[in-house]
Amino acid sequence: MEGGKVPSVFDLTGQRAIVTGASRGLGRHFALTLARAGAQVALAARGIDRLEVAVKEIEGSGGCAVAIQVDVTDGKSVKRCVETAENALGPINILVNNAGIAVTKPLLEHAEEDWDSVLDTNLKGIWLMAQEVARRMIHHRQDSSIINIASVLGERGIAQLPGYCASKGGIINLTRAMAVELAPHGIRINTIAPGYIETDMNRQFFATQAGQRLIKRIPQRRLGQVEDLEGVLLLLASSASRYMTGSVITIDGGQSISL
Repeated sequence: MEGGKVPSVFDLTGQRAIVTGASRGLGRHFALTLARAGAQVALAARGIDRLEVAVKEIEGSGGCAVAIQVDVTDGKSVKRCVETAENALGPINILVNNAGIAVTKPLLEHAEEDWDSVLDTNLKGIWLMAQEVARRMIHHRQDSSIINIASVLGERGIAQLPGYCASKGGIINLTRAMAVELAPHGIRINTIAPGYIETDMNRQFFATQAGQRLIKRIPQRRLGQVEDLEGVLLLLASSASRYMTGSVITIDGGQSISL
């Protein structure tokens, strides 16, 4: 250690990242967190307006960001997204695969279209993004990190979310499969599996009696906050996780170990 100082392994200065599903919720917070750590960030989602607001916030704090419209279920759109990000920022060495949706209704009321929309976005979308970015990471021969966002429901099912649970379970094993193949190329692939995290999209539900009952089943007796995911995100994005790949990190206040 020069000068007796401990180097910050979480410093992402000089790194370039893509975050999908970055227009709101977890994805938006992930993008802001990476930017605060010094990364240049491409925020990607279907709707461009919200992305541009987040980009202005990052730039207003002295960061560098770009908004890119993408449909993660479409291979051509994914390729355009990654090309645009690299043209704007340079070779990408961090990908946060966050885009996802859920359809909530009883199993027997799910239509084929419901299943397809969830699996295409949550699982196929992660595969397409990871595949396209990994090809470029290998070409540029640089140590890189892909972070897939799953859920505790990928390992512990719940009623009325069959497609969501199946897709998140698929993400966990897809992560492991990709990790084995890409490790020799210096690409780490890990999964974050959050529990119930409070966002604008679910805040109203968790204020209901049904939502309050769910919160009482969490050992810590509270919802997670987006800030609770910052540490593990920076761990996996940075060189602090250089000997980690194929790992699943659960952040759920003890939800997955409760009865």
